[in-house]
Amino acid sequence: ADGEQVQYHYGLKDLVTILFYIFIAIVLHAVVQEYVLDKINRRLHLSKVKHSKFNESGQLVAFHLTSVIWCLYIVVTEGYISNPRSLWENYPHVYLPYQVKFFYLCQLAYWLHALPELYFQKVRKEEIPRQLRCIALYLLHIAGAYLLNLTRLGLILLLLQYLAEFFFHMARLVYFTDENNEKLFNIWAVVFVVTRLFTLTLYILVIGFGLPRVESQALDPERGNFFSFLFNNILFRMSVLLLVCLFQASVMWRFIHFQLRRWREYWNEQSSRKRVAVASAKQQTKALKRDSGYHENGVVKAENGTSPRTKKLKSP
Repeated sequence: ADGEQVQYHYGLKDLVTILFYIFIAIVLHAVVQEYVLDKINRRLHLSKVKHSKFNESGQLVAFHLTSVIWCLYIVVTEGYISNPRSLWENYPHVYLPYQVKFFYLCQLAYWLHALPELYFQKVRKEEIPRQLRCIALYLLHIAGAYLLNLTRLGLILLLLQYLAEFFFHMARLVYFTDENNEKLFNIWAVVFVVTRLFTLTLYILVIGFGLPRVESQALDPERGNFFSFLFNNILFRMSVLLLVCLFQASVMWRFIHFQLRRWREYWNEQSSRKRVAVASAKQQTKALKRDSGYHENGVVKAENGTSPRTKKLKSP
């Protein structure tokens, strides 16, 4: 009927849709690699290690930028930012608008396509465990939000995460082209801290205050209600918030450790450059003294050790 909005639920047919978009993601990955990244790599002449990291960051910059714009459009048009109460009101959010469901399916397809890309891109063995851990964490969180009917909260969290990741990989690309340019790393550091604070605040708002106030507090898997009855228990609620805070604290500790190591390397590099500059200046001054003559025991000597004064010839 006119004005009626069609909504969707997850099911087994989603697996076929995800499989189709996995192939689409592989094709898009190859297009970006061949027509953009490979052309830039030929000009930069990077080493094998930097070449692999450049390709990784280049692909993720394209993906994160697209996801940030798409996710921001969804949360604005659906009113999740203008009305934060919608993140937990009427939970469980079983039925989804088309753009929300399609966004989650594409996200799952992209991170699943990253598994065969490890073989296609010939990723080094040392890098495979780190990338597998990253892919598994993204799949776990996205699939968890999708299957447990926390899609609204998941959209906001993905927007914050992808925004910080975009600046990080963009800073790496700029650094590979010009190693003296690290300004984007400073911007990423600020964005990372701000997004962590927003993430922690959002967890406390939804878990601590939102879900416990849901009207339907009974466990009802058929209706998709998995959490609200648990969050009615203050002990469970505080335990979850404690785990979230500990996880965010561990992330911040790794970030601070990374920044301290980066600053220490920067200052060591600056001090070594100063020492080289001072040593070269001393060598130049010594060379100038040799060219203009130098004093030895009060007598001015030339470069070959002879006195610059003319000797008087004795009469025979």
